[in-house]
Amino acid sequence: MLVVVVVLPTSVVGQCDCDLSEGEGSKSQALKLKLAAIASILVAGAIGVYSPILGKSVPALSPEKDVFFIMKTFAAGVILATGCCHVLPDAFEKLTSPCLMGGVWNFPWAGFVLMLSAIFTLMIDNIATSYYSKSLLAKSSNGGVVDEEKMTTGEQNAGHVHVHTHANHGHSHGSAVGDDKSVSKELIRHRVISQVLELGIVVHSVIIGLALGASESPSTIRPLVAALSFHQFFEGVGLGGCITQAQLKCRAITIMALFFSLTTPVGIAIGIGITNVYKENSPKALIVEGILNAAASGILIYMSLVDLLAADFQHPRMQTNIKLQMGAYASLLFGAGCMALIAKWA
Repeated sequence: MLVVVVVLPTSVVGQCDCDLSEGEGSKSQALKLKLAAIASILVAGAIGVYSPILGKSVPALSPEKDVFFIMKTFAAGVILATGCCHVLPDAFEKLTSPCLMGGVWNFPWAGFVLMLSAIFTLMIDNIATSYYSKSLLAKSSNGGVVDEEKMTTGEQNAGHVHVHTHANHGHSHGSAVGDDKSVSKELIRHRVISQVLELGIVVHSVIIGLALGASESPSTIRPLVAALSFHQFFEGVGLGGCITQAQLKCRAITIMALFFSLTTPVGIAIGIGITNVYKENSPKALIVEGILNAAASGILIYMSLVDLLAADFQHPRMQTNIKLQMGAYASLLFGAGCMALIAKWA
């Protein structure tokens, strides 16, 4: 799927430009700005995604603390605003362009694709969780021991009790074995969420990188550099928080963080490479970008509302702590407001 996401935009070349005038700026100046954008966005994205990951070594920022809940709601607000204020408007703009001729385009395709994408995300979310839960249950019923990585001290402190059973002596400590399974199932959910969320962010990142790299107008690129740098930083914070809760192995964390950090710069590089043949207002370009943006918005909106916000606000700690709820609401609005404001330039 990721290969398709990268390859599809590069195939959009040499079509009618719908009488769109190219930028008047200097190509050499535009290229310098694009190279600066690659460096700036790469650094901002890396700092954003690694901040929650490295922050878990700081006691105050550990997943068991209230501060982590506040950070997560901020990140969820950022992701929600990205889907609603950045990605979805672009999808509607592309798929309702006057360059797309024919009665078939009178249909609200952006909303339709968003709906299908959200349903598909729900299916993947549930199927993946069910599959890994059944796999874990099968290992447990066969006498296997639940992976110690899934039974961390942090999760035990968060309200789950570690079970220590001695089958040969016929006695046990703590609660029922079901608690082990509930802990492991929760961890599986966090891992599925982090991977599906990264897919939605990557789809969007390729498109915005391609659009910036293909632009030849310095006046258009200049504000985008700063706006997209903040954009990637905030998105990175959201993804990094999910990766932290997933408690993946070091190699998996590194791969996911690097992939997120590099996606937009790679999109910019691809855009630079196809600048002379890419026509952003060609019918094929409009259709491909519009559909990909609509699909990405469906994934991001679903993940932010269902897997991040709903899960956090229904958490027992949140339900019993009014002060934490108020802080989470304020953090959510602040995160969503910051990302919505950036939509003015990006």
